[in-house]
Amino acid sequence: MGPAGSPRTPRGTHTVNPARTPSRPDVTVVGIGADGWGGLGSRGREVLLAADVVVGGARQLALLPEECRGERIAWPTPLKPAVPGIIEAHRGRRLAVLASGDPMFYGIGRTLTDVLGAPPRVLPHPSSLSYACARLGWPVEETEAVTLVGRPAARLAAALHDGRRILVLSADARTPADVAALLRDRGFGPSRMRVLEQLGSPRERVVEGSAESWDAAPGDALNVVAVECRRAPDALRLGAVPGLPDDAYEHDGQLTKRHVRAATLGALAPAPGETLWDIGGGSGSIAVEWMRTHPSCRAVTVERDPVRAERIGRNADRLGVPALRVVAGAAPDALAQLPAPDAVFIGGGLTAPGLLDACWQALAPGGRLVANTVTLESEALLATWYRRYGGELVRLAVAHAVPVGGFTGWRQAMPVTQWAVVKPGPSAPSGPSAPLDTPSGAAT
Repeated sequence: MGPAGSPRTPRGTHTVNPARTPSRPDVTVVGIGADGWGGLGSRGREVLLAADVVVGGARQLALLPEECRGERIAWPTPLKPAVPGIIEAHRGRRLAVLASGDPMFYGIGRTLTDVLGAPPRVLPHPSSLSYACARLGWPVEETEAVTLVGRPAARLAAALHDGRRILVLSADARTPADVAALLRDRGFGPSRMRVLEQLGSPRERVVEGSAESWDAAPGDALNVVAVECRRAPDALRLGAVPGLPDDAYEHDGQLTKRHVRAATLGALAPAPGETLWDIGGGSGSIAVEWMRTHPSCRAVTVERDPVRAERIGRNADRLGVPALRVVAGAAPDALAQLPAPDAVFIGGGLTAPGLLDACWQALAPGGRLVANTVTLESEALLATWYRRYGGELVRLAVAHAVPVGGFTGWRQAMPVTQWAVVKPGPSAPSGPSAPLDTPSGAAT
């Protein structure tokens, strides 16, 4: 024990109350529901009554009583760029920020954490997800949430699987109709839809129907759309792992076929939050399926043909990853301003001068590079790099059963040579020790 019986602080450590750090703005985020002031706990009310400034959306500010005498500031549009300036302008004053429901669930809490450099004080309220699941009897942990607030409706497509339950966070009163249209277009017209409005308030309302017959007029802007996914019998089935059917893509023949694609994504090994460079995008299938593995995965595809680049964008929208960035240009020049990759896939243009070098230099140690080719010239280049850096050099051969007269035979597709490698750290050995002019596998 320390002086006066206080617990002893371990040597070399100390505690700091972030709220009392002089340079840190005094910010508290208060979650508020559609039930307004009456639904707040005592702590949330105390913070709002004592605040010098209250910032929030116009709808949220209107829920406060006259007793809250602090200056009221409505967020401008666009919101995110304005946050740092508003926080700085009121440094030294007690600042309360109103948020819908749970501020850390697709709310202002994340933006404030980025701006402040540390989490603000947060007093959460039940989120729309919690309210909706409570009304529907859906387990929260088994319900997928997709937000369309400030995001295109196309991103919902990646979550569509027969039998799944999805809660869509709506941008406005038009979102339910947009959701119904997307479900019909993607082969999920039979899906059951329920629009839950003003959750938590005395004005709660539920509108129900199916996507294929949805004709409800726009209702309240504060709504959540509950979808029970039902795939139409004739709709193309899309699985949750790489190797989607080739028919899922619009293409002109420049498509990594599904079996090779599945093997390629396996070698790339996407993980949440990682970024891929897809060089020579073709139809964009590698980048699309990289992003479908997890909502936080990001990809940039580089395609020199502008017609194909536009086609990649359409494929990305249709398959639920509209955030895929498409760069129309030739590598390696088009790579100069791209975000650093965690993995690189080269599906075309391997022999372009400097391409492999540029991709290798862009990768940090531990980054992965996978290259596919069907030509002897590119294969010879990969063999050279394999001898230099190691990794795995494989040939992928796929044959399909086809009619041969009244019988069945095999039709062989062009074999694909694939090199997959993890970039070593500075002190790691650089692959096999054979000199570069020694044929792979030859005795030394």
